[in-house]
Amino acid sequence: MPSTHKKEKPWDTDDIDKWKVDEFTVEDNRGGTFAEESSFACLFPKYREVYLKQAWPMVTKALEKRGVACTLDLVEGRMEVKTTRKTFDPSAILDARDLIKLLSRSVPAPQALKILDDGVACDVIKIRGLVRNKEKFVKRRQRILGTNGNTLKALELLTECYILVQGNTVSAMGPYKGLKEVRRVVEDCMNNVHPIYHVKELMVKRELAKDPTLKNENWARFLPNFKKRTLSTRRQPLKVTDKSRKVYTPFPPPQEKSKVDLQIESGEYFLAKQAKEKAQKSEKLEKQKEKKQERDNERAAAFVPPKEDGDGLKKKKKKKRKHEAGEEASRKAVKVES
Repeated sequence: MPSTHKKEKPWDTDDIDKWKVDEFTVEDNRGGTFAEESSFACLFPKYREVYLKQAWPMVTKALEKRGVACTLDLVEGRMEVKTTRKTFDPSAILDARDLIKLLSRSVPAPQALKILDDGVACDVIKIRGLVRNKEKFVKRRQRILGTNGNTLKALELLTECYILVQGNTVSAMGPYKGLKEVRRVVEDCMNNVHPIYHVKELMVKRELAKDPTLKNENWARFLPNFKKRTLSTRRQPLKVTDKSRKVYTPFPPPQEKSKVDLQIESGEYFLAKQAKEKAQKSEKLEKQKEKKQERDNERAAAFVPPKEDGDGLKKKKKKKRKHEAGEEASRKAVKVES
């Protein structure tokens, strides 16, 4: 069989973009209408009622073009989308599902409607479960925003995504590659890695992508490597134990006695409930007596009179008189002997 790949192709010109994905039209759907109806529902908070009521005509108009029906139930706080006989695009119902999900997460309607375009996807990242402590969660969530929202703006420019931090979630819209980066930055921020490190890395990657010579090379050597800072710069431990002096024993150290073991040894474990309470009460009273005695001693110390100078002089005079009397007695004894 002769080869056909060498034939001339006059329709294949250089100006044709072979990677372009054409928009899905009614002519592309050769299977006709769908066999079954597909529907998705989503609840929304009460504070979104007024806004959704105002923006719903715009949402309905956009979904009608794709052949998708939508309903807003303000009593139950519920939004629902479903396919109709006019629906021709199989992915339209999935885009509509993402649309109501974004509207419930406080994304403005004009921005949320961009999800219906090809090449735009969304990701709702749940961040509350990543941090247990409420105070730490609030601080780390604030890091994503930055001062006056500067960090958020930088991330939006670098990832080409729309990012909204609302309550316990982070909603992102944009291309798939950008969404992947946004999720990585947000999850690392909740794990105590500052977003500024990722911003610097993304800036370097953006500059490297412009250079055609580095297109197929590894960029690891160009990316910044931030080492984790250790709080202590000490190299040697404070307490160095000399293991050579210790005698090696293959047996593990004896297990520490538990509270129950100590009670069994003292006999407290076998006492009745009343006896235990009595023993505890007596022990408590003894401790109270000791504390009271200490406090009384401290108070009594303030009332001890200081030593006066007059008393010291009197004692000195008495000692002097005794000394003189002793000297006189010794003189008289000498005279008698002579």
